[in-house]
Amino acid sequence: MPESPDPAEFAELTRDELATRLAAALQANARLRAVVESQARLLEQQNAGHVAELRARDRQITELADRVAQLERKDGRDSSNSSKPPSSDSPFERGKRAERGKDRSLRKKSGLKPGKQPGTGSATLRLVDDPDETIYCPPTVCGCCGQDLAEQEVTGQQRRQVTEITPPPPPRTTEYRVQAKECATCGATTVGQAPAHAKARASYGPDTHAQAANLVVGHFLPVGRAVALLRQLAGLTVSTGWMAGVRGKAAGLLDPFMVHVRGLLRAVGVLHADETPAHAGGRLEYVHVACTQYLTHLHTGGRSAADIDAGKVLPGYTGTIMRDGYVGYGHLIDALHAWCGAHTLRDLKGVYDFDAKQAWATGMATLLVQINDAARAARAAGATSLDPGDLDAFRARYHALITEGQRYNRHRHHQAATDAKRLLRRFEQHQDMILRFMTDLAVDFTNNVAERDARPVKVQQRSSGGCWRTLQGLADFAVVQSYLSTAAKWGIDKLQALQQLFNTGPWLPPAASPNIAQAAA
Repeated sequence: MPESPDPAEFAELTRDELATRLAAALQANARLRAVVESQARLLEQQNAGHVAELRARDRQITELADRVAQLERKDGRDSSNSSKPPSSDSPFERGKRAERGKDRSLRKKSGLKPGKQPGTGSATLRLVDDPDETIYCPPTVCGCCGQDLAEQEVTGQQRRQVTEITPPPPPRTTEYRVQAKECATCGATTVGQAPAHAKARASYGPDTHAQAANLVVGHFLPVGRAVALLRQLAGLTVSTGWMAGVRGKAAGLLDPFMVHVRGLLRAVGVLHADETPAHAGGRLEYVHVACTQYLTHLHTGGRSAADIDAGKVLPGYTGTIMRDGYVGYGHLIDALHAWCGAHTLRDLKGVYDFDAKQAWATGMATLLVQINDAARAARAAGATSLDPGDLDAFRARYHALITEGQRYNRHRHHQAATDAKRLLRRFEQHQDMILRFMTDLAVDFTNNVAERDARPVKVQQRSSGGCWRTLQGLADFAVVQSYLSTAAKWGIDKLQALQQLFNTGPWLPPAASPNIAQAAA
């Protein structure tokens, strides 16, 4: 920095010299101001660049944090907090989540110890009075001195019986000789009639067909294993082609049954509907379920409204349909709709698992469970509806929890808040569907009936290499499974139902439920 000039020096300068010195100082000052301003602009530009870079990094960090949260939510989803099926749960993650205190099941613990409970019936194998063979096991020598005991009398004995499987008997072959006779009066020749099941020169009988269909449909066995099991247990060797075709033969005999069940289902007050995917013929198909506690109807197709209607049960139905949240059922405007409570509880659990501050979700789940308990108690007491005061109180708590959830998530924008807002909109817009089980005691809280009836599709698929070879095979399975499921619900053995099918025709349920059948009788 230059030194300040001495004031005495300025006193000796003339006016022109002072003007010259002042002009030079002003020019130097202007140059310095220009340099300072240039440096300031450069610093401002650099600072703006740094600020923009920091803001970009902040946005990137926020996006990455949201992405990590989404991936964590995706990884944390299982059958307990989403609509994923139990078969998709990793067996290695179940134990880890249990250790972290996250119970996968929504069921309450019974408090009972594992195993047989006190007071339940016994299943001990009993001794029979007339065994097929008796073998005596006497001692040959004395265990003390070695004396021969062959001639000594028996002083006591114990009975021990072993029940064993016997080798399968050889197949029984019956020959039908269709004879022809000539009339002595007119000379016409008349041919006799063989039983309906003896159509070919050589064929398997109806009981064999029933046993085979029971293996491939009733017990979900692949064709090759069903052939081996029939050979081992019945001594009958059939081809894989014949075994593969027995399912189609059974389905071909069940048209009267399917028509009858459709008519019964359309007359009930409440039915359950669901759908499940299945791989068949190299593509993804769906099996649609319409059922009650005593009736099952399955059919195959896509997932559109037309495919749902193809089952000929739901179009024009005027009762109540218990279902999940799939929008494909929205065109069924003649019926009332009820939302499955189990799905709702899983969605609430999914929100709470990833944001424990969503207290409204826990409160809503508790409320729904309490309403279900009240509805169950009212049904047990023979009531037709809940007390009006209880209904008003439940609705008030329902709306209060929605308001609480909206207030908490109003200014939050992370993924958990987004899911919570979506769920809150459902509670607000579909209140009647969600609370149908509260206002109509004939409606169940869950859609478990339909989910149980759809599960055999997954069991068969997993046991058969993950797919059906043809769409027709899947359709035949759906028809036969409808028959066997309905028969089982009425307490009829699957093999017995199949034997009746192949001998005299399909068994038909007498009514929509045993109570209706008993009242009609």
